[in-house]
Amino acid sequence: MTNEWPKWVRDDGSVVSCTEKVKVMSENFDELKQIAQDALEDGLLMEVSEAQMRQALHALVDTLFNPYNKP
Repeated sequence: MTNEWPKWVRDDGSVVSCTEKVKVMSENFDELKQIAQDALEDGLLMEVSEAQMRQALHALVDTLFNPYNKP
């Protein structure tokens, strides 16, 4: 199953076109999707509310930080 990930863009709006960079981003997102799917399914099998699982996954993304943030 192939995912259609977005065109990756820089902060200035220009498109990231390097084939290797795009490939790495696609692979990373494929892995993230599978891990999130596995976590959702595990939660559902353990009778956790689907709505709560989805909320927790969204909240997880909100906790990510940018270690390259320019001061």
